[in-house]
Amino acid sequence: MHQGSCLCGGVVFEVAQVLSDPIGCHCRQCRQQSGHYFAAGHAETRAIRFIEDASLVWYRASASASRGFCRTCGSTLFWRGDMSPQTAVALGAIDGQTGVTLGRHCWVQAKGDYYDLQDGLPQQEGFDG
Repeated sequence: MHQGSCLCGGVVFEVAQVLSDPIGCHCRQCRQQSGHYFAAGHAETRAIRFIEDASLVWYRASASASRGFCRTCGSTLFWRGDMSPQTAVALGAIDGQTGVTLGRHCWVQAKGDYYDLQDGLPQQEGFDG
């Protein structure tokens, strides 16, 4: 079980499973929304329970996906594809230890020019789910 929240506490959630497939997404949208790349683990959407969600907002980021964030403090929290049973949960929003480490990087062709990827993890041009 993981518990997490936004910076101001307007969104507090629990994830009732181990986060899987931890990725670093370097796509333009993730970099713009988060200010860097988006580090996330995946959970079944039904395994996420909100304790507080009064300030949770879902932004329709594309024709097939939405991004969840706090309307009060602006914390980037979630990404979910319309057809996926999973939601990507921002690893930085988890309270305490996550118990996972990044396994790969995706959308590396869109990464910022101000950093290098030298951690030896697999790098993908896109995202294969």
